[in-house]
Amino acid sequence: MKYDIAVIGSGMSGLMASIYLAEKGLNIAVVSKGDPICSVSSGCIDIAGTGEKTMESIDIFPLEHPYNKIGEKGITDSLQYFLDLMKEQGFNYLGDIGKNRNILTPIGKYRTTSLVPFTMEHADIEPGESFHIISFKDIKDFFPSYITGIFSNTGVSVFDAGTYTTMGIAAKMDNEDFLESFSKWIKLQNIEQKKIGIPAILGITKTRKIINYLETETGKIFFEIPTLPPSIPGLRLYRNIKSIAEKKGVSFYNTADITDFKKENDTIINITIKKPGRPDYVNADAFILATGSFVSGGLFLDKNIFKETVFNLPVYSPVDKELFNMDFFKLGHPLEKSGILIDENFKVLKSGYNNLFIAGSILAHSETMKYQCGHGMAIATGIAAAKHAEEHIK
Repeated sequence: MKYDIAVIGSGMSGLMASIYLAEKGLNIAVVSKGDPICSVSSGCIDIAGTGEKTMESIDIFPLEHPYNKIGEKGITDSLQYFLDLMKEQGFNYLGDIGKNRNILTPIGKYRTTSLVPFTMEHADIEPGESFHIISFKDIKDFFPSYITGIFSNTGVSVFDAGTYTTMGIAAKMDNEDFLESFSKWIKLQNIEQKKIGIPAILGITKTRKIINYLETETGKIFFEIPTLPPSIPGLRLYRNIKSIAEKKGVSFYNTADITDFKKENDTIINITIKKPGRPDYVNADAFILATGSFVSGGLFLDKNIFKETVFNLPVYSPVDKELFNMDFFKLGHPLEKSGILIDENFKVLKSGYNNLFIAGSILAHSETMKYQCGHGMAIATGIAAAKHAEEHIK
């Protein structure tokens, strides 16, 4: 089938690009190999750094960072667009685009981020603040003793949900009978504190309803504490963004293994998707590549040889020596700088393709871990690439 623009990758950058373009009345396809990394993320939107003000942090980023091809207005506009979409979806994100905040983690430390789902509205606990923790019997990746070791005024109650995984408990929370029994158990604990922290298990599809019910029944204020991956807030974020895209009319090619592409001179005509029997072809006037970096499979490294896995684009490598001999656990590893170099129009430098645009963590010099800009940069570059792709086909 022929589309106006085909987006390759269904992470934050790809989905935000597809939504923006669909709202412009364009016929859009998203082609993806599987669920993206954002589905196992914390669900929070990191914009920039650990300082108080996000834009001041961006001001000291190196000139080659992708943010600097967008500008402050472009960044803030794209993030506000995200906030408006999530509000329209009924899954509000809260916070100030211009400020960072610190939320509680399952080991009692703080994590710096900017925008949080409504379930974490009250997760920015003040030092010495009194609150209560509800944990679950044998739950994995949640450590209330670490929290109580730091916050001495904190009490803990443990509920037996009959399962020990966050996914299993969250699925049970979506059941009304289970939720009712859980609420009754909470009231029997005679908890004195007003605020209750709970691992991020408050449902998968009915989270708003679950929090409203618990707060009404118990008279308490609940906040989720993000757990280690797999993360329920990350899964909710992905499902809501994808749902928005589907409502806007975006077509999806899921579990799609791209095996080839066709070009004429400097123009990409289509991509080939492997299927049993006969391959499928996705034709488009322009393409946006948003396949992510190494973890997502957008980039591949073998014996210090870098590869981009769809179009075999040239990959920028920061060093010549063997990267595997370096400390991978040190923040700012040179590998994070690897990726695709782009011009001011988000086209690939030296690729020869005039209708291919790049977005997300596959971009060179992103360094999302070092600069703590993961989802924020994904959203901003996704919208930026979409705008340039739209201009190209018009």
